[in-house]
Amino acid sequence: MPLLLTDEQSMLRESVRGFLGQHGPVAHLRQMRDTRDATGFSRELWARFADMGFAGLLVSESFGGSGLGHVEAGVVMEEIGRNLTPSPFLATALIAASALGRAGTADQKAAHLPAIATGKRLAALAVDEGPKHRPLAIEMTAKRRGNGFVLDGSKAMVMDGHMADLMIVAARTSGTPGVRGGLTLFLVDPKTQGVDIERTVMVDAHNAARVTFRDVSVDADAVLGDVDNGSEILDGVLNVGRAAMAAELIGVGEEAFGRTMTFLKERTQFGKTIGQFQALQHRSAHLYSELEITRSAVLKALQMLDMDFAKAGPYVAIAKARAGKSSTLAVQEAVQMHGGMGMTDAFDIGLFMKRARVGQEVFGDANFHAAELARAKSY
Repeated sequence: MPLLLTDEQSMLRESVRGFLGQHGPVAHLRQMRDTRDATGFSRELWARFADMGFAGLLVSESFGGSGLGHVEAGVVMEEIGRNLTPSPFLATALIAASALGRAGTADQKAAHLPAIATGKRLAALAVDEGPKHRPLAIEMTAKRRGNGFVLDGSKAMVMDGHMADLMIVAARTSGTPGVRGGLTLFLVDPKTQGVDIERTVMVDAHNAARVTFRDVSVDADAVLGDVDNGSEILDGVLNVGRAAMAAELIGVGEEAFGRTMTFLKERTQFGKTIGQFQALQHRSAHLYSELEITRSAVLKALQMLDMDFAKAGPYVAIAKARAGKSSTLAVQEAVQMHGGMGMTDAFDIGLFMKRARVGQEVFGDANFHAAELARAKSY
């Protein structure tokens, strides 16, 4: 399959680019941050997202969604990255919708997917428990009690967790940390007694939360998929999130690169624009090449999720690893080439650097995915 967007996907990109450029630019993130907005994103903007069909992008048409694919999701995520727009799109419209669509029962789908597609229900995935992404290192327990389970443990870095109406929680019903077997996914109402949520705004001003579960009772209908076999579902859902995050990082990196190229053409030193200096030209050419190669890797991963979901893992790992490194290079070069003012908060480049740093860690950094590929190849 050609590593190019179709005409329809290109039209979607232009539509999203224009919409977010007008309604969700970097200035919008600054406003959310500087006013210490309790929500952390604009509900009005999210409602308009839903009206345009983006909230239900991965939801089938039978449940009121758009029924599009992961490439289209990546197109939207890239534009979110270009504008640093705070939005529940990743956590709700992609990760939660994918989990429910692939593993939910008929009742679970009917209860949640239409509400997600219309933007009326926000969801969050609660997986990691430590400072790094380690999905198999889950210690949180889910013990049987009567006709249900009791959840005990804590989660960290839960994106949009403080605003979620629904949480998808990974817990151990058997086995020990580090073992693939024994994980089960649960649908949990955050208002359930025993659930304690603390908002933890990330360094880039985007939402996250710590969530503690103390003797939280859920019934058997809350299980998403099969008991003890949640790893396979979780792998697929995380791959959706990783590929989407890689697409956002491409947007972050390319916007930082584009702004830097504009600056090099405008800033003068020693009687000429600094873009005429050969050293900066070489660095710019290298960065351009890195971003283009990474863009191809990300698009291939998104295409594989649409063509052969079960075999997409290695492609996603390569895309996420490269996107993290390429976006990091882009924002570091942007700060360097902008000089001292690149480090000031009054200048937007620093915001792109912070987002790239957070995005690198979300769902595994480059080292995590390199190790995953090595294990898959039995190195």
